[in-house]
Amino acid sequence: MLSRMETSANHALPGTGAPHILVVDDDREIRELLAKFLERHGLRVSAVRDAREARRALLNGHYQMIVLDLMLPGETGLDFARWLRTEASTYSHLGLVMLTAMGEETDRIIGLELGADDYVAKPFNPRELLARIRAVLRRAVESPQPRSAGQARLWRFGGWTLDPARRRLVSPDEVEVPVTGGEYDLLLALVERANRVLTRDMLLDLLRGRQAGPFDRAIDVAISRLRRKLEDDGRHAQLIKTVRGGGYVLAAEVERL
Repeated sequence: MLSRMETSANHALPGTGAPHILVVDDDREIRELLAKFLERHGLRVSAVRDAREARRALLNGHYQMIVLDLMLPGETGLDFARWLRTEASTYSHLGLVMLTAMGEETDRIIGLELGADDYVAKPFNPRELLARIRAVLRRAVESPQPRSAGQARLWRFGGWTLDPARRRLVSPDEVEVPVTGGEYDLLLALVERANRVLTRDMLLDLLRGRQAGPFDRAIDVAISRLRRKLEDDGRHAQLIKTVRGGGYVLAAEVERL
């Protein structure tokens, strides 16, 4: 858990170029200590106590990601996450890290199904949370590396098109399908390694830089979301196939354009 000792050092607000994080937690002490800790490590932080204040903050500021406590008074964190990912398309691109109660695996799974990028269980080590935030920011904030005209490319598979330059997924009917940062990066990892079996550990390492724990279902949940968006029935999936005891494979011919 955050401690006063860890946040007692003097800190200055980062410059305006620092990523801006919105912390949503009804515990005042956690909000204040977490804000100080993250600011000390080069991030800009705004902290609010509930979903209503979070909506107001989103209207009045520009953020790169949200750290969201699921146990909020009134509108729960899960309800707010659902609103972010399904109704508020303006904010669907924001990175989202959930704070969950220890042992509440069901809430974590639901949150991941709603499109959260990662989670940390309370009580948490602030350095672990910082590492998770930075990992999500690398995906959600950093723009793609510039390419020359000769290097620019699209990926096409099963009629679908993945555009790395714009981080877009386009259906065979030429309709853009919204995907979160985590979903996009997972799909790109599969596309770049098409017809190769990737274990959960390999995918977690590629995307998050950490090993899967015994109860970590983040990859399984993200694969399920991707299948729905790719209209790839999970029971008879043709694009993303499950390899028993192995992991997942994109079973499609991939063309570079």
